[in-house]
Amino acid sequence: MNRLALARELNGLAALPGVETSVHGVAAVCDPLGALYVPDAGILVVSDLHLEKGAAFARRGMLLPPYDTLATLTVLSAVISRYDPKLVVSLGDNFHDRVGSAHLPEAFRSLISEMARGREWIWINGNHDPDGTVDLPGASVDEMHYGGLTFRHEPKGGLQKGEIAGHLHPAATVRRREKSVRRPCFATDGARLLMPAFGVMTGGLDLRHKAMKGLFDQASLIAHLLGRDRIYSVRFGNLVG
Repeated sequence: MNRLALARELNGLAALPGVETSVHGVAAVCDPLGALYVPDAGILVVSDLHLEKGAAFARRGMLLPPYDTLATLTVLSAVISRYDPKLVVSLGDNFHDRVGSAHLPEAFRSLISEMARGREWIWINGNHDPDGTVDLPGASVDEMHYGGLTFRHEPKGGLQKGEIAGHLHPAATVRRREKSVRRPCFATDGARLLMPAFGVMTGGLDLRHKAMKGLFDQASLIAHLLGRDRIYSVRFGNLVG
């Protein structure tokens, strides 16, 4: 799915259905745009925005299309409007490098401030942006705990109960009509959940990659793949790879 194209088509996607799941007994909704909503707490979770990725590459002499930040914020605004959360939690790698937040153009800073009006906002520090944000609404922390859930950027090793994390950009492949289709996904075994990357210019790491080894009870693991018009939920054993 081309998230840059998706950002331009959001007017027709306002009512996309999500899929209900639970993490350590806490009910949540996986949204097709890549956000997780925890209704009992009014928490909206996104991960790996990688804002200003194009600008970060430009600073290193590598030119990419400069539209990633606007596109990512457009998608984020859509899911915030859909759920009207009390709290937004962004699970790290909010910016693509350490200086992205400080160099953020004022127009984008204003967009974030408008989205944050009337709600709380937590920026979890990531490996790309460990120093937190500069002059943006909300607080920067290393992790957050709520109601048996732990929100952090990098998943801890081994089986964890109640962990919601990002960092690994999970993706999965299924076969449809003799074709293999690969999509970003939510990955959960009911104990922990890994978030798909939300940024429009981020890649994905297959659930069968060695970096995922030991993180899930594979017998219970389900990949909730982001489709163009819905979530597709597939058991790990039915994935291609």
